[in-house]
Amino acid sequence: MAQFQFVMRSGPTPGVTFPLDGDQLTIGRDATNGVAINDAEVSRKHARLMFQGGKYVLEDLGSTNGTFVNGQRLAGPVVLKSGDVVSLGEQIVLMYDAISSDAGATMAVSRKSVPSAPAPSYSPPPAAPVYSQQPAYAPPPAAKKTNMVPIFIGVGLLLFICVCGGFFWWVDATFRWCTFFPFISGC
Repeated sequence: MAQFQFVMRSGPTPGVTFPLDGDQLTIGRDATNGVAINDAEVSRKHARLMFQGGKYVLEDLGSTNGTFVNGQRLAGPVVLKSGDVVSLGEQIVLMYDAISSDAGATMAVSRKSVPSAPAPSYSPPPAAPVYSQQPAYAPPPAAKKTNMVPIFIGVGLLLFICVCGGFFWWVDATFRWCTFFPFISGC
């Protein structure tokens, strides 16, 4: 019978093994989790492991810093395969392994099918695409362009009214009505 485990490659306790036993386990910072990792990047209830059909299925539980499998952010449940790299946030890196419970058993595996284990200083790719409903980063909205035409028309109209008013005030103040407007009766 195969047993599964996580081995911490990067985080607060590199090299620590977390045996995975049970139909459902939670991963998180809280000590009540089946896989408890006391680190600020890990949410109290960060992710869930469900044992289905002889395999573990990993699902993010709405964590703040995200759950990644092989550099891809989880947007839904993912079936784990031996050798998968599971990252919680940017600093916590776990290697998912299937181990045999029979100490005397020998397992023959093709070299091509076994991924090389990353060095303990492994960190996930910095710019992994995000496939979740809510983007982790939303650029600020572009500045709204204002249509300046109505403003120029309004300022021009106001200036025209002021010039006309000034002209009529000057005509009245200097008694030049008959000079500019000879058609007015009484001139």
